[in-house]
Amino acid sequence: MCALPLRPLARRTGHALAAATLAAVALALLGHPARAQNSCLTVAGSSPPLVRAGFTPAALSALETRLTFVGHSTFLIESAAGVRIATDYTGNAGPGPLPDVVTMNHAHSSHYTEFPDPRIAHVLRGWNPGGGHAEHDLQVGDVHIRNVPTNIRSFGGTTEEFGNSIFIFEMKGLCIAHLGHLHHELTGQQLGQIGLVDVVLVPVDGSYTLDLDGMISVIREINARLIVPMHYFNAYSLERFLERMRPHFDIRIADQPQVTLTRPALPQKPQVLVLPGP
Repeated sequence: MCALPLRPLARRTGHALAAATLAAVALALLGHPARAQNSCLTVAGSSPPLVRAGFTPAALSALETRLTFVGHSTFLIESAAGVRIATDYTGNAGPGPLPDVVTMNHAHSSHYTEFPDPRIAHVLRGWNPGGGHAEHDLQVGDVHIRNVPTNIRSFGGTTEEFGNSIFIFEMKGLCIAHLGHLHHELTGQQLGQIGLVDVVLVPVDGSYTLDLDGMISVIREINARLIVPMHYFNAYSLERFLERMRPHFDIRIADQPQVTLTRPALPQKPQVLVLPGP
């Protein structure tokens, strides 16, 4: 699956067409029960079919997924079958066994490591060190993982094409999208490649990543039922984002950094869920 060259920081056009296409696809699923479980269905492209002593994670039921905020842009995603995934991995995925999968992005050193543990089975870089875009599409246990490349701004103000990836994780019909270090709004093609999302993990600092106006526009277009903020540097930057969201979205502040998710139990109306950091 290839993304066309992007125009960073540009306002998109033609998103209404992409939204209409997504809606048509969703309606088509009603007549295809076998495909209805694929909540991450894409419009553009197709999807192929250190251990700490004494750590025992709570068992998950067949439909459950555990999401833990480790800090900054790193989350630990645990599937019902026990697959452990760390996003924007810098070497720390919290307590417990080593992740089976780590994803990384190239904007700053706080989003990747040059020296991932060699025992990690799948190290997925959101950029291609050899040039061009990264392309990941794989099944790990009960989790399907793929990426949608985007551009980033370099320190000199230039553009690094395909320096970031939005990673999409699907398990038991639940679709989670991690936006990485997103620097620009999304094209209709990218929205189609992302597909239908249940939970979106969003950088909300409004400065190093996309400005708040642009990020809120992206949130609305992705239209996930659960929005989890990340990449905020202090209580002020988080509250600035929440203030912008409160008039239009329900806000829930969790008392612990971990939540167990199932698709049927997601809020009917889009909700912002703040998981406290370490």
